[in-house]
Amino acid sequence: MGLLTLGQPLTWDETRKYAEHVREHGIQQFIHAYHRLKDRQDEYLKWGDEIEYMLIKFDSKQEKARVCLKAGEILSIMDEREAKEGDKRTCLWRPEFGAFMVEGTPGMPYGASDLDITLLSNFNEVEKNMKIRRKEVESLLSKDEALLCITSFPRLGCKDFTWPLIHHDPAKSVTGSIFFPDKAIYQGHPRFRTIAQNIRSRRKRRVIINIPIYRDVKTPDPFIEDFTDNEAKQAIKADHVYMDAMGFGMGCCCLQVTFQASNLDEARILYDQLTPLCPIMMALSAASPIQRGHLCDLDCRWSVISQAVDDRTKEELGEEPLKFSKFRISKSRYDSIDSYISQDGSKYNDIQLTYDQVYYQKMVTEGVDPLIAKHIAHLFIRDPITLYREKIDQDDEKEMDHFENIQSTNWQTMRFKPPPPSAPGIGWRVEFRPMEVQITEFENAALVVFVVLLTRIILSYRLNLLLPISKVDENMKEAQKRDAVQRCRFWFRKRIITHTSPPEASACLRAASSSETNPSDQNCKQNSNRNPNNNISENDIDESCVLLTIDEIINGKSGEFPGLVPLLKHYLLSVEIDAETHCTISQYLNLISSRASGKYLTTAQWIRHFVQSHTDYKKDSVVTDKINYDLLKTIKKITKGKILCEDLVGNSSYIKERLLSHKI
Repeated sequence: MGLLTLGQPLTWDETRKYAEHVREHGIQQFIHAYHRLKDRQDEYLKWGDEIEYMLIKFDSKQEKARVCLKAGEILSIMDEREAKEGDKRTCLWRPEFGAFMVEGTPGMPYGASDLDITLLSNFNEVEKNMKIRRKEVESLLSKDEALLCITSFPRLGCKDFTWPLIHHDPAKSVTGSIFFPDKAIYQGHPRFRTIAQNIRSRRKRRVIINIPIYRDVKTPDPFIEDFTDNEAKQAIKADHVYMDAMGFGMGCCCLQVTFQASNLDEARILYDQLTPLCPIMMALSAASPIQRGHLCDLDCRWSVISQAVDDRTKEELGEEPLKFSKFRISKSRYDSIDSYISQDGSKYNDIQLTYDQVYYQKMVTEGVDPLIAKHIAHLFIRDPITLYREKIDQDDEKEMDHFENIQSTNWQTMRFKPPPPSAPGIGWRVEFRPMEVQITEFENAALVVFVVLLTRIILSYRLNLLLPISKVDENMKEAQKRDAVQRCRFWFRKRIITHTSPPEASACLRAASSSETNPSDQNCKQNSNRNPNNNISENDIDESCVLLTIDEIINGKSGEFPGLVPLLKHYLLSVEIDAETHCTISQYLNLISSRASGKYLTTAQWIRHFVQSHTDYKKDSVVTDKINYDLLKTIKKITKGKILCEDLVGNSSYIKERLLSHKI
C-alpha cells in the first residue's frame, strides 16, 4: 500500500526540485527516530498478514471475465465501518494500485507474551480471519461479481478487460500505455496515479516490460507482436510478451507477513535470516504464469513488477554516460535486497553496494550503526517520486513523511521499518514480501504460519541461514522460472547451527536429520555463477552453501540438510501445544511439504495445466476470453467450497471438512 499522505501532489518537474530537500530531511528524520527508539524493548512478538484481493465481474452471456472497478465504492463503506467500530474491527481494508484491488489485514496483530503456548494458538485464528475478510467484501458484491485471490488477472491489458468498459486514449493517459487505461488505477487517492505519471516522466519514456513467452507447439517462431505505436516497436523483444504500464506490475496481488520484533537487534536478525528464504517461498507460492493473455515462461510476478516501476534513467541504467544523474543503479526500485544489516550478516555482503556516501557519513557521525546507515544510504540513492505540496516542510523531530517517502517506494523482498512517530504502540518491524497469493484461505494461512514458525526456530535456536547476497540474487532469478519447484536448484546453507545455539537446537537438528526425509532425484539445472566474492573465501562458500532442490530444502536430504519441515515438526514436540492447534499446524506443514515434493501442484502449475487442457486452447500460448472465463469460474468455485481441487491441496478428510465447509 505505501505511504498514503493526503495533499496536493506535485508534478515530476516540481518534485525534482525538492528531491534533495526530501532526502536531506528524510535522513535527519531517521537519525532522530533511531536515537529516540534504538533502545526500545517490546515484551513480545507481534505479527500479521496482508492479502491483496482482486474484484472480478463475470459476463455469462458473452462468457467473459473482467476486472471490476468498484474498489473505491467498497473501501468507502469499509472506512465508515472502521470509523464507527475502531479497535473492535475484525479486519481492516486499504486501497491498492488497481481500482479492482483491495488489501485486507487482521483488525489487530497476532501475538502473545507466552511464545510457546498463546502464540501458537493464534495459528487457529489466521485462516478464520481470512474467511471473515472475504465474507465481509462478498456481502457487498452482486451475484455476478467475486472476490478472488489471484496474483495476476490473466487478460490484464487485453481488449475490454475492465468493467465498466473504458474508452482508452493513450495520448491522454498518465502512463502513455497502449493497453492499460487510467481509470483502472485507484482514483480514491492521488498517490497511485501520481507515482505512475512521475515514473514515466522521470524515465522520459514509458516503462518497458518484456516477459519470455512460453513456447508451445504452435506458438509463432519467432513470436513478435505487430504494433503501430513507435515506442512499442522500439521496446518489444522477440519471443517476449510486451507490457508498458505500472499497472501490469502493481496490478498484481501478493501475500505479505509483517513481524514486530522485541527490539532493534532482533529486527535486524529477522531481516537478514529471512532474506535467503525469499526465493524459496516465492517458488513455492508461484501463481502467475499468464501475462496479457499469453502463457509465459515465468511463473511469478516479480520480474513484471520490477520492470513496471523501474524509474531509472538511461544514465542510471548505464546506457548513457553519467551527466545529470549521480549513480549507476544496478536494480529497479522493486527488487531483492542488496545488503544484510546485522553483524553476523555483514561478512556475506559480497556484491558492490551503491549508496550515498554523504548521507552514510552523516548518519555514522551522528551515531547510527554503520550497517544500518549503509542500508538507509542505499535506499536514498533514489529520488522521491511523489510529493505533496502541504508536506514539503516538516518537523524532523516529530514527523517521518520524508523518510517514508523514499522508504515506501523501495519495494524490496524484505523491508526494515522503524517505529512510526504517530503510533507509540508499534515497534521495530520487518516485512516479508516475496510470496504470491493463493486461491484459498487454507493455502494462504499455511504459507503465513510456515513463515511465522520459521522465525520462532530462527530466534529460539539462533540458527544461521545466511548466504552470500550474490547467491540470494541467483536464487531469485531461478525462483521465477517455470516449474522452478521441480526443475531448479537453489543455493542454501547446509550448516545452520551456530556456536551460540542452545543445546536443544543441536538435539532438534539431530532428531530431524534422523527422520525419514523425502529427497527427490530431480533432473535439475544448476546455477552457473560460482565465482568467489570479496569477503568470503572460496572454501567458506563451499562449506556453507550447497545446491539443493526445493524438496530437499523443505523436506531434507540425507547427509546434506535436515529439511525445514522436519525441523519445525521436532520443534513443535518441544513446546506445549493443544491438540486442535497441533492438528492445524500439521495440515499446513503437510501442504508445504507436498508442494515442495511435487505431490501437489503449485498454483502456477495448476493454472498452466488448466489452460493447456482446455478444449479452446490451440497450443499457441494464447489465453482467450473463454479460457479465462472458465479458469476464473473454476477458481471461484474452489474459493466458495463448491469443488475441491485435489491437485492443489489433496483430498484428506480434514481438507474436505476445511475447504468444503462454509463454517468460519
